[in-house]
Amino acid sequence: MKTRKQNIVPNLWFDKEAEEAVAFYTGLFENSAVNSITRYPAVGQEIHGQEAGTVMTVNFELAGYQLLALNGGPHFQFNPSISLFVSCRDQEELQELWNKLLAGGQALMPLDAYDWSSGYGWLQDQYGLNWQLMIDDSRQQPVQKICPLLFFTGKQHGKAEQAVNFYVSVFEDSKVEGMLKYEKEDNNEYALGTVKHAQFQLRGETFMAMDSGIAMDHPFNEAVSFIVQCENQQEIDTYWEQLTQGGDPQAQQCGWLKDKFGVSWQVAPMGMEQLMNHPDKEKANRAMEAMLQMKKLDIKALQG
Repeated sequence: MKTRKQNIVPNLWFDKEAEEAVAFYTGLFENSAVNSITRYPAVGQEIHGQEAGTVMTVNFELAGYQLLALNGGPHFQFNPSISLFVSCRDQEELQELWNKLLAGGQALMPLDAYDWSSGYGWLQDQYGLNWQLMIDDSRQQPVQKICPLLFFTGKQHGKAEQAVNFYVSVFEDSKVEGMLKYEKEDNNEYALGTVKHAQFQLRGETFMAMDSGIAMDHPFNEAVSFIVQCENQQEIDTYWEQLTQGGDPQAQQCGWLKDKFGVSWQVAPMGMEQLMNHPDKEKANRAMEAMLQMKKLDIKALQG
């Protein structure tokens, strides 16, 4: 499958089920495929703790949308803070996807008709990943069928609007496409004035955001992060500087960071996967060893 250029790629953290999960997901959607697989080298085992030769990452597409699955160990678990939102053509597609994704998982909001859609449901699949499925009542097939949704709860509740505006200010080719807030007519004192639903673009990719309508606490964590693919060191430096402002310095390593809302990002050069999968094993090993010693990534040092 020919991958379109996608500037921001969601990274899904699994214990050791990445390859199995990807095989399951790519079987659910048209225009889906596994693009490449990288494996752990022998170097750096004292840090990454994985057996050499086992699957490290799986680069794949669902309905033409690129994602990455990582086998990183049991350190982080998915929760409702970030879900994948799917726009379905009709009731038949919605029901079929719901049934398959729900197998071995659990429903968080039952599949039903709601004020905002003739068909909608929220579930957690067998691997713990959250999905929101909804019929697109406009009857127009969206350009991006699957998009990430950020759910602001606990200490971050009420910060969705601030976060959306911050992200749009950081990335070029970005804009807020729409923002609906809770009003008095919603009879929800807890959520009044916060974001019921927002849609926005970052570097041409569609994202969504919501504040919770009820008190709950699902903190953002590294189980879902966003890889910002950069053309050069200047882009890496710029995005790193802006996204780390007010974030957690302890979470900065190997190109990873946590922003001031707790959302995890990876700021990395374009072609990082190819470098780690280089046919010259010594070159690949040097890149891995160099990356494990870095916080912000240095392209020249990675290339040796």
